[in-house]
Amino acid sequence: MLIFSQRITKITTYISLLRGINVAGQKIIKMADLKMLYQQLSFENIQSYIQSGNVIFNSHDNEVSDCSQLAKKINQAIFAHYKFEVPVFVITPIDLQNARANLPFDNIDVATDGSKILLCFLSDFPNNTISNNPIALLTPYLKKNEHLHIIGKVLYLHCEDGYGRSKLTHSNIEKKLKVNATSRNLKTVDKLIALAAKNIS
Repeated sequence: MLIFSQRITKITTYISLLRGINVAGQKIIKMADLKMLYQQLSFENIQSYIQSGNVIFNSHDNEVSDCSQLAKKINQAIFAHYKFEVPVFVITPIDLQNARANLPFDNIDVATDGSKILLCFLSDFPNNTISNNPIALLTPYLKKNEHLHIIGKVLYLHCEDGYGRSKLTHSNIEKKLKVNATSRNLKTVDKLIALAAKNIS
């Protein structure tokens, strides 16, 4: 008697957010080249969005399936190819949807306010790394008409006058909260959620 077995492989969609590439001529990575690098890592259905390093991809569960391990795998591949460090955050579509659903600001019009609202993803819970109130540590950097909330590992910042002149930079966030951080505005978050939904379907 012949017995045939087949392993059913689950495919999971992830979103990777790269920190600090293609800014002011530094750490230049073309999205077409980045997609090729992801292909070399055996990822599938790879989609990139704008030049700031947003990549949606699918991974099989028999490969590395933990978000932090995937981030490390991508980080190491980028360093091996480009010889510079790029912090990488990997989250699931559910993570991103939950972050969007927890938006703490009322009466938001995405068309006009979407670029003025940032979701800053943190590498750890601030309370795990510091004993002080994280909001209190960052409040001195807030200008008039800037509003700050932290929910879990997501920092929400609404700059009514635009983020361009805000003093609450990534450098200050990382220094004060002792975490790594990368931000996307609300319009980008909504676009990534929509693109990830196509991978899932």
